[in-house]
Amino acid sequence: MSFISVTRLRVRSPLFLPLFLWNVWLTARQSANTPGFLGGQLLRDANQTFWTITAWEEQAAMKIYRNSGAHRSVMPRIQDWCDEASVVHWRQEDCSLPNWDEVHHHMVAEGFPTRLDHASPAHLERDIPKPISSKGLMLYPRRTEAQTRNSHQEKLLEN
Repeated sequence: MSFISVTRLRVRSPLFLPLFLWNVWLTARQSANTPGFLGGQLLRDANQTFWTITAWEEQAAMKIYRNSGAHRSVMPRIQDWCDEASVVHWRQEDCSLPNWDEVHHHMVAEGFPTRLDHASPAHLERDIPKPISSKGLMLYPRRTEAQTRNSHQEKLLEN
């Protein structure tokens, strides 16, 4: 069983992209180092739109990530930087990441919009286009030294 969290953010101006992308890197790094993180994917879509899928052992682990570090610092800025922003969460039986069609379905059916200072008409109408691309950057949990050592020992025993 895993807890899936998805965000969709549309940056309203190219002027915000450098700082936005820097914070994407910081929050991706933070997620990889958060206990309970199982994996994720970042997708840069059309029209300065960014999707994030993360899988967690449990909702509590995601909330620890969300409410701390780089993620907590950048959340208030999204209200100004973005003109569309939505979030959706669900539980699923396995730990695999859902495909983008499934993500879009959940976002349209169950997602909720974020309060924004400069909301677009599409945001206000909850008009969420399907991602055009499906090739995102995979995120992996950071392995501890003990996990790496155990993995190397297992490989040696296999040979």
